[in-house]
Amino acid sequence: MGTDAPRTSRHRAMRFVIGLLVTVLVLAVVAAGLGWWTVQRSFPTTNGAIDVPGLGAEVTVIRDDAGIPQLYAETDHDLFFAQGYVHAQDRFWEMDFRRHVTAGRLAEMFGESQVGTDTFIRTLDWRGIAQQEYDALGEVPKAYYDAYADGVNAYLDERSGADLSLEYAVLGLQNPGYSPEPWSGVDSIAWLKAMAWDLRSNLGDEIDRAMLSTVLPAEEVARLHPDFSWDTMPTIVGGQPVAATAALSTTPIPGAADTIETDAAAASAPGSNYVAALATLSAAIDGVPELLGPEGGDIGSNSWVVGGALTESGLPLLANDPHLGPAMPSIWTQMGLHCVEVTEACGFDVAGYSFSGLPGIVIGQNQSVAWGFTNLGPDVADLYLERVSGDTYELDGVQMPLTIRDEVIEVAGGDPVTITVRSTARGPIVTDIRDDFGDVGAQYPAASGQPEGDYAVSLQWTALTPGTTAGAIFALDRAQDWDGFRAAAALFDVPAQNLIYADTSGNIGYQAPGRIPVRKAGDGTLPLPGWTSENGWSGTIPFDQLPSVLNPPAGYLVTANNAAAGPDGPMLTKDWDYGYRAAGIDRLIRERIDAGEKFTVDSLAEIQLDTGDANADALLPVIASLDLIGDAGRGADLLRGWDGSADADSAQAAYFAVFWRTLLGDMFGGLPESTQPQGGDRWFSVVGTLLDEPESTWWTNDELDVAGRDGMIAHALGAAWAESTNRMGSNTDSWRWGRLHTLTLTNQSFGESGIAPIEWLFNRGPYELGGGSAVVNAIGWDASIGYGVDWVPSMRMVVDLADRDASRWINLTGASGHAFHANYADQAPLWQHGELRDWAVSSEAIEADARNTLTLNPAG
Repeated sequence: MGTDAPRTSRHRAMRFVIGLLVTVLVLAVVAAGLGWWTVQRSFPTTNGAIDVPGLGAEVTVIRDDAGIPQLYAETDHDLFFAQGYVHAQDRFWEMDFRRHVTAGRLAEMFGESQVGTDTFIRTLDWRGIAQQEYDALGEVPKAYYDAYADGVNAYLDERSGADLSLEYAVLGLQNPGYSPEPWSGVDSIAWLKAMAWDLRSNLGDEIDRAMLSTVLPAEEVARLHPDFSWDTMPTIVGGQPVAATAALSTTPIPGAADTIETDAAAASAPGSNYVAALATLSAAIDGVPELLGPEGGDIGSNSWVVGGALTESGLPLLANDPHLGPAMPSIWTQMGLHCVEVTEACGFDVAGYSFSGLPGIVIGQNQSVAWGFTNLGPDVADLYLERVSGDTYELDGVQMPLTIRDEVIEVAGGDPVTITVRSTARGPIVTDIRDDFGDVGAQYPAASGQPEGDYAVSLQWTALTPGTTAGAIFALDRAQDWDGFRAAAALFDVPAQNLIYADTSGNIGYQAPGRIPVRKAGDGTLPLPGWTSENGWSGTIPFDQLPSVLNPPAGYLVTANNAAAGPDGPMLTKDWDYGYRAAGIDRLIRERIDAGEKFTVDSLAEIQLDTGDANADALLPVIASLDLIGDAGRGADLLRGWDGSADADSAQAAYFAVFWRTLLGDMFGGLPESTQPQGGDRWFSVVGTLLDEPESTWWTNDELDVAGRDGMIAHALGAAWAESTNRMGSNTDSWRWGRLHTLTLTNQSFGESGIAPIEWLFNRGPYELGGGSAVVNAIGWDASIGYGVDWVPSMRMVVDLADRDASRWINLTGASGHAFHANYADQAPLWQHGELRDWAVSSEAIEADARNTLTLNPAG
């Protein structure tokens, strides 16, 4: 483990090979001194007045020194029209790129290299589902989407090419014929499918278990995928740990006798290629563009709310920091949507975080309530093994017709590509995407004892059925009390989120929404046969049966992707986050309560930055108990007295991270490649349990001639000392976690082009950071790759219900999506150091902070 492992397809971001011509031309432009003119021409107008066709009355756009826009309008139509216009001003390239991802049309922009990605998205038909959701909208929310689209298009009527964004100048060198088409409401709604995909819960775990079950006994698969620790970790609704345990129920991939071979002989049998085929499927699924971040348990979020009895002001405080994949510009864009006067004609006065391309505010506060999100993470996707014959599939002994459609993918610089998508009643066949995916079915009979024939894998996923989330955002924005909030939550079906709540009347609450399936058989942890109706979904859990609480006795609520309720509640998933962050936040809150402290905005913000590492807390006593010499002894001496805080300037945190990665590689390196430990909460639990089993064979590595817990830990300590010295020098005074744990804010489209001048244009960083996986300040990294940052608190906010203007917030990057704009990355250094900006919410505070004011006038 002395060098970073290669980046596998599971983690690889999209790479757009643009060619040497672009490099030469970009360098020529910069060298000629023309680059700054090219950059500046896309900066939006933020002062003065502009006549805009389509508006009914004047709209005022006020921006502060961070470029955060606050919009004032007289009607709902004009408010959302202006939001579309301003989003396009600041972020249109990002919007255009995202809609090409969600429609499976990247090849239209970037050429043949993106046909595979488009094929996957077309197979799942994100845009087709979005069209159905748009068509089903009520008159009022549809009007909001249409007004937003009209605002975007009004801006597109004013500008094109490099005048829209610098990225179009770069794209034009490779694809000069490209011009963005008008925006539509369906483009906005399709973004919700990307949210659902990147927050899809345990599909990766399902494939991981299936792969492991071909080489390990069921009990060892369960060991590597342990259940949530009900007796030690807090639940959201229940609070403190429940006095109960629940063993993980594993369901092997069924064959003729409802089992498969799992011993060493099976691994060398003809069906062993099944593992490689599943790995290919896993890589394809995770190779879809990560618009929010890498899928998995470590993509999480924190939120908590403290009631007025525990606060200095006597009214609630609410904190939220969703953990998502880092991107340049940030996934979020801050904004305020204000009616000049709240009336029937104009019903919004809301501020917070929005997505460019989507009308409304997703997370934030209005005059009466504040709310936050974390990922609930229910199991909403299942894989099925299908027996296919020609254009039919088997169900209960009958050949049923497959649904078949053709999709044409336009390719920049090439000929169109036609693909055929086949679906069962449950969902699309995902093994049609590339020819080698057929191996999943072809190798299945030998691996499982099933009869010979054509086998395929289909996907059932709640997001592939039209839902109601598209209208939920507006209902949240206008909610004035708990009942209105819950009514909005009932519409928020996909992706299911933990919703926390506080209001100016002093109430706090929690609601789990979402369309969550009820399974006829199995627990969703492994693929099941699709040829019997005994498997599948019988319906969904009714909203009123989902976990919910108003004003809990404890006086506070914590959500951090941990289990929503106890083991006797409705089965939402078997793959909860393991609760280390939730336990850490809960501990920090209770410590302050026990000390008699009253909570303030500052004390909640301080909790957000906590870097205590529960994994270090578990391992440090064991390390201290060992009699060690040499490099291992030097490592143990360095760790002695360390409190386990993963701070950026900590030498101990740097060394412990290298030790942890080394330990995981030495213990589990023999597992299939795509099941290698990422090092987050699940592996904290696995290794933490094994610490009490010092003779377990998992501590044995015959190639290293190491056996037993103590021998393995000693070996990893010594190897980590050598690697740390190689990376950071022999003087430990120069070691610090931030040297290894860095974040480069990477443009989602051109940021990994492989062409240094282009990457320099759009990327920012690196930034040295503390934090880590499954700590409260969850600045995560993937031990199967290296130490670089993979996921982050994508924003941080603390809302004060006693004084809205006392609220504070920060974004990961900045308000602008234009490279070299003053607000492109201005918030990143503040975010890096854990600072928050004042959040002006009232009109008086907004006007006091105004730096730029733009008036949008109706044309004519």
